[in-house]
Amino acid sequence: MFTIFALSLTLILAQSDDTSLHVATYLDVQIRLTNQGISLIKQYRDATRMERGNSTVDVIQEIARPNRFVIIETWKDQPSFEAHERAEHTAQFRSNLKAIHSSPFDQRVHQGFAMDTRAPSTSPGMILAVTHVDVPPPRTAETEMLLKAIAGESRKEEGSIRYDVFQQSAARNHFTIFEVWKNRNAFDSHEVTAHTRQFREALGPMLGAPYDERLFTPLK
Repeated sequence: MFTIFALSLTLILAQSDDTSLHVATYLDVQIRLTNQGISLIKQYRDATRMERGNSTVDVIQEIARPNRFVIIETWKDQPSFEAHERAEHTAQFRSNLKAIHSSPFDQRVHQGFAMDTRAPSTSPGMILAVTHVDVPPPRTAETEMLLKAIAGESRKEEGSIRYDVFQQSAARNHFTIFEVWKNRNAFDSHEVTAHTRQFREALGPMLGAPYDERLFTPLK
């Protein structure tokens, strides 16, 4: 194991009393109906931001395939999220989305694992990366160590705006990395740092599925 990742297991596995939920919802609409999808998503985002218990909602659009989106929501607690799931505007959004999607939405509910203390921020020109990390359950503790370390190192980089790691509630061996970078140059520089390369070399043999990193821009 690389020295940079030699963190105290006690620190890594410390339990947090934070009750927040972080929800990542992946959307894929028909290419010819992308603009209609954007309108629906914006309506949903604006209504969700008005709900009691919602902390943040970020909507991001994939660069390589602009008809794909991710909605990142933070809820203060489980009851707030459950109330949102029952809300009329949520049901209406999903009904309208069904008519134009290419595949059903994929919603993943997480708890915060390695959360950035900086305030959330997105603006035009920023590059966002969403990565799904999946390892076999016996490798979960090792993966937690690696993720804590890469988050800490990445936040020190010039051009880093935010770096969060979420842990899936239903499957603790699944994680989502959510990164915000000042611009494409900052992201590209991050990709070739020693700590990024060491992280991927250490993680690679443990992966249960391909390392899935996708780039996005904020949807305003």
